[in-house]
Amino acid sequence: MLEGILASSSSENPFTSYSMEHLITIFIFFLGIFFLFVYRTKLNEKMTSIVFLSVVLFFEIGYHLWLINTSTWDVSHALPLQLCSISLILCIFLLITKNKVIFEIVYFIGIAGAIQAIFTPELFFNFPHLRFFHFFVNHSLIIWIILFFVWSKGYTVTFSSVFKSLAFLQAVALIAFLINIITGGNYMFLAGKPKMGSALDYLGDYPWYILSLEAIAIVLFVILYLPFMKTKYKTRR
Repeated sequence: MLEGILASSSSENPFTSYSMEHLITIFIFFLGIFFLFVYRTKLNEKMTSIVFLSVVLFFEIGYHLWLINTSTWDVSHALPLQLCSISLILCIFLLITKNKVIFEIVYFIGIAGAIQAIFTPELFFNFPHLRFFHFFVNHSLIIWIILFFVWSKGYTVTFSSVFKSLAFLQAVALIAFLINIITGGNYMFLAGKPKMGSALDYLGDYPWYILSLEAIAIVLFVILYLPFMKTKYKTRR
């Protein structure tokens, strides 16, 4: 089965946004959120963390093995320097360490980045290619893991968490920018827009859309903080 998955190619079976395959993955993504909320008090925290961690590592390692096996692994695109790749690494450390500072950061950058990726994916391989599963499973898991820590483990963020996340975002963006210059890559889309259509198409030309992204990040982070602000207000009352 795995050989059949790896044998398919983007030219033979290209991914199309909002095709039946894409819509089904979006449905599964929301279904996962629904179950996480409904069973938030019944989940075995240790077992759920192990399952999440195992699935993330399985697909991440499998993806890089596929790149190596097909001689397509290259520093210009395979380093974990995309926003969601960074969020995924933070999620791995969060599952292992339960560190609240890591949660504060990944809560904002993880949700903001993964939502955009799920709905406007830059993806060239369709179902049932390994890359298709890797892309949607791991992007969904970023948000599922975050919501698991919110609903089942009671993690919260503060308004200062917004600034921590923004500072972290600037730091990794600077690193990605320098790596792009060295490798000729386009990590975090700081060297150009995605080849496939995305929300960036509505934010102006290069490099001005980067400034638009900064403003949108601030707005999104504040919006993501609002549920916690509302909860704290009710608690005080």
